[in-house]
Amino acid sequence: MATILIAEDEKEMREILADCMRRGGHACVTAEDGIEAVMALKNHAVDLAILDIMMPHLDGFSVCRIAREMNSVPILFLTAKSDENDKLKGYEYGADDYMTKPFSPKILLAKVNALLRRAGNIPQDALQAGTLILYPSSRQVTVNGMEAELTHKEFEMLRLFMQNKNQVFSREQLLNRVWGYDYEGNTRTVDTHIKTLRQKLGSEGHHIVTLIRSGYKFEE
Repeated sequence: MATILIAEDEKEMREILADCMRRGGHACVTAEDGIEAVMALKNHAVDLAILDIMMPHLDGFSVCRIAREMNSVPILFLTAKSDENDKLKGYEYGADDYMTKPFSPKILLAKVNALLRRAGNIPQDALQAGTLILYPSSRQVTVNGMEAELTHKEFEMLRLFMQNKNQVFSREQLLNRVWGYDYEGNTRTVDTHIKTLRQKLGSEGHHIVTLIRSGYKFEE
């Protein structure tokens, strides 16, 4: 989970952006103007900044310039200004990416995660679907930024699903891959674990789809 600074003077847009980032598993720090954005950069361990250009007191370009003097935090401009010169100016001041409004929340989140990976703030092997993120190296799973407490078998099953999205696994295949070929139980064990796993994943449990007489698969 990364900490994202959102600097946007319009309250409704600021809330939309914060909700988008939180659904992606990240924490948020918000700022209503450029001065608040600079203070947030000084007072919080921010992993990435999303900046509007037209803000009161201090515009996004100035915030970007100041941020670059402080550290190398990834910066993404999200603005209604689509002029090519504005984009070039943003890159000249040190921005890493640029998106114009209106925007796709999914594309924005994908860009944010790509920048975070590039900066080393999200492990390269992390697996993600919606707000569900699985970290193989630390064996952690988060949903909406909150850790989901999974058993060893639940974690291994979810990892198998997320590494093989849209692939159908029969109950027998899941038993062999997760429990081992020498497991002597029956396939009902799989159904029980799937039910519990879905419950623990909450709003993201819908990714695990039941296929009658076939088994289960993980859908985006």
